[in-house]
Amino acid sequence: MPVHSSEHFSRQSNDSSFPTLWDELQWRGLIHVSTNEDELRDLLAGEPITYYCGFDPTAPSLHLGNFVQLMLMRRLQLAGHRPLGLVGGSTGLIGDPRPTAERTLNTPEVVAEWVGYLQAQVAKFLSFEGDNAARLVNNLDWTSPLSAIEFLRDIGKYFRVGTMIKKDAVSTRLNSDEGISYTEFSYQILQGLDFRQLFVDHNCVLQTGGSDQWGNLTSGVDLVKRSLGSTVHAIGTPLITNSDGRKFGKSEGNAIWLDEKLTSPYAVYQFWLNTDDADVVDRLKVFTFLTRAQIDELGEAVATEPFRRLAQRTLAFEVTTLIHGEAATLAAIAAAEALFGQGDLAALDEVTLASAIDALPTAIATAGSPVTQVLLDAGLVASLGEARRAIGQGGVYLNNVKVDDDAALIGQSVLHGKFAVLRRGKKTLAGVRIG
Repeated sequence: MPVHSSEHFSRQSNDSSFPTLWDELQWRGLIHVSTNEDELRDLLAGEPITYYCGFDPTAPSLHLGNFVQLMLMRRLQLAGHRPLGLVGGSTGLIGDPRPTAERTLNTPEVVAEWVGYLQAQVAKFLSFEGDNAARLVNNLDWTSPLSAIEFLRDIGKYFRVGTMIKKDAVSTRLNSDEGISYTEFSYQILQGLDFRQLFVDHNCVLQTGGSDQWGNLTSGVDLVKRSLGSTVHAIGTPLITNSDGRKFGKSEGNAIWLDEKLTSPYAVYQFWLNTDDADVVDRLKVFTFLTRAQIDELGEAVATEPFRRLAQRTLAFEVTTLIHGEAATLAAIAAAEALFGQGDLAALDEVTLASAIDALPTAIATAGSPVTQVLLDAGLVASLGEARRAIGQGGVYLNNVKVDDDAALIGQSVLHGKFAVLRRGKKTLAGVRIG
C-alpha cells in the first residue's frame, strides 16, 4: 500500500523538521515571488494572522491550478493562521484579463450559481472550527452597494494609469490586435479593493495567489498602503509545469476539475498515477501533507526502484483522497486493478465502472456484435484479420475472460447491462458501451 497520512486535516502544525513555516513553504516550492521575505518569515512565525485567497466563478468548478492555492491555504491554517476564502461574486462578473482576448461575460444568475459551487469546494479544504476557524466571503457584498462616483472618488484616485498598464496581463493585451476593454482593465482595481476591504473588516494582512496574478496581488498591497498607510503582504506561488515545460493539469486541452461530475475520481487518480518520475517528488511536496522524511524516502524509491512506482501510487492516493475522500479513492484503485485483470469487474458499481470506461478508447456495440469487429472499432487492431490473429494467439480478453473463438460475440452477460471491457495483451484496453 502507498504511504499515506490517515487524517490529513487533523494535523495541528506543519512539518516540525523545518525551522519556520516559511522554510517549509520554500522547500515545497510554493514561493515564487513575495513582498518582503524577512517580514513574511517573522509574520508567519508569530501570532496568528488573517490571510485570504480569491477564486473567481468563471466556471462551475475549480481545477488543479486552483488546487495549489487550496493546499497553501490549508497549510497556513494548519500552522494556526486564519483563512478567508473569497469567491468573487463581483470579479466573476468581469474576469481577470486573459492574454489573448476578452472573456465572454456570464449572466449574473449563472455567476451567482457558480459562486455557490465554488464556495462548497473551497470549504472542503478548510476547517470552520476552533480559534482559527475559516470564513467564506463574497466581494459582491461590498462592491454592489458602491456607486460609480464612490468607486472613482474613493478607490480609483489611488491608482496610477502608468503603473496599471505595466502589469503583464494588461501590457500583453495592449500590444495585441484585440486590445483591452476598460472592463477588464479595471479588474486590478476591484481585486485591490478586496484586499483593502478585508484588511478593514478582518485585519487581513496577507493575500496568496498564483504568480501570474502578481500584478493584481500587488494592486491590493499598494492600495492599502496608499489609502490607509498600512503594510500588508502577498505571496505568489509558481505556475506548475511538467519537466518538459508543458503547463501542469492540461491534457489535450482538458482541465482536471475538482467536481467529480466533470472529472471522475478514477480520472483524477489516473492523472496523478501517470506522473513522470522527473516530476513526482515535486508534486508530493506541493500536493500532499507528507513530511519531508516521507517524501525523501519516496524520492529514494524513485531513484532505486522506479518500476514499483511507489511515489506515483502514493501521490495518486493522497491527492484523490484529499479531493474526493478515501472511499472514492479505493473504488478508483479497485477499478484500475479490475480493468487490468487483477480484480473483479462485476464487483464494480456502475458509476465507478462508467467513469473508468470514459477514460478509455470506447466503441459502441450491440450484444450481438462480433468481438473482432468491436476490437477494430475500438482501435485495438488495424484490421479484422489482425483481430482474428490476436484471438488465435490467446491475447484478447472480454471482461477479463480470454476469448478463444474468433467468431465470438460480445454476448448477453455485459456489465450492468451497459458495458464491457476489451483487453489486448496485458495493458491495451478499450471500453464498450452496449447500445
